[in-house]
Amino acid sequence: MSDRDSTNALSNDAFAVGRFPAVDDVAAGAHRHAKITNGADPRIDYGRVIIDPAIGRSIAKAYMRAPLLDESALGAYAAFRRETIVQFELLTSPSSKGGLGIDVQVTPYDPYLNATTLAADIRQGGRLKVYSSRASGNPHPLLTDDENDMFRAVHDAFGHAATGRGFDQHGEEAAWLRHCFMYSRAARNAVTTETRGQSNALFFHYGGKRFPDQKAVLLPSCFSDVTKINLLR
Repeated sequence: MSDRDSTNALSNDAFAVGRFPAVDDVAAGAHRHAKITNGADPRIDYGRVIIDPAIGRSIAKAYMRAPLLDESALGAYAAFRRETIVQFELLTSPSSKGGLGIDVQVTPYDPYLNATTLAADIRQGGRLKVYSSRASGNPHPLLTDDENDMFRAVHDAFGHAATGRGFDQHGEEAAWLRHCFMYSRAARNAVTTETRGQSNALFFHYGGKRFPDQKAVLLPSCFSDVTKINLLR
């Protein structure tokens, strides 16, 4: 996941502006891939997904208590790595080969102030920029920089652009949920650590001001349960 300055992420205003029209072809690609991977893709109104603060604090606490690397996570991360590469190929391959044809560019700076500009870059320019893992100074204990960059790209595309949700805590919850359905059950626990774990540590431990150290661990399985979703009433 990418390091971002989220100073105002806990405000209600951030939630209000953290929604925009989803990128249709990316959303359709996410839907097709989820059906191939899991045989089903539930129709969820991702615009109404929110994170319960009590759950967010529990996830943040579990993430912060975990070590940087736990060998019990290696199997989940092996599946996560393989499936992320497949998703990256879907994102970047030309339409003639069944892909979305998005030009992914790795940059030495954080390229987008918000997810709205990210989605506009995909929609209008067929391009997606990602902040270099190497430049961020926050190395992953298991993934290579290239693998981490690939995940940042597919997370931003299939998590944020495909849902029309921003980088605030609720948008990250929606992005985690959307992206989970594109992974097998074997990989889903790693996806949860990489997205839900990191984002809730950012928002509920560091108050949106500091990105946590990246880890390769498995959080309690209840935090990967996609059947327990909170929707805005």
